[in-house]
Amino acid sequence: MSRAPFQLALLNGAHDRTTFNSGSAPLDRYLREQVTQDVRRRVAACFVATTDGKRIAGYYTLASASLLLAELPASTGKKLPRYPTVPAVRMGRLAVDQGFKGQGLGSALLADALGRAARSEVAAYALMVDAKDDAAANFYRHHGFVTLPDSPRTLFLPLATAQAV
Repeated sequence: MSRAPFQLALLNGAHDRTTFNSGSAPLDRYLREQVTQDVRRRVAACFVATTDGKRIAGYYTLASASLLLAELPASTGKKLPRYPTVPAVRMGRLAVDQGFKGQGLGSALLADALGRAARSEVAAYALMVDAKDDAAANFYRHHGFVTLPDSPRTLFLPLATAQAV
């Protein structure tokens, strides 16, 4: 286990994606084989935490999204304009290499994603995630995310809440 400080940056060609191992084959495969195509096509941005500027300790992706107003909890929806959708930012993936687990890096990456979404000049109401399993959903709920009533693995956190913290 390493205790190195992390630097956060946009993914680039200098970052070594080949050794990343989160223990989740789909998340590892995405980083190795798909992410650069998504970045090039401008459908996602990928941010990495590195220890030496090359080795990736963790990563997350952000993309534009929207939430259906009708799917939000009633208490939330009644406070928003009556548009069919509400602008959001989707964190599509979040993964930490097994060699860096237990150091709070997942929470730090989530905090960085919230900060980036909240500081954006493009308006968005919330950061949303689709949790891959119950453990991931619990991680997001622990950080204040709210579950959509009809989609227990889709969660959101209003960016105004993130800015207040």
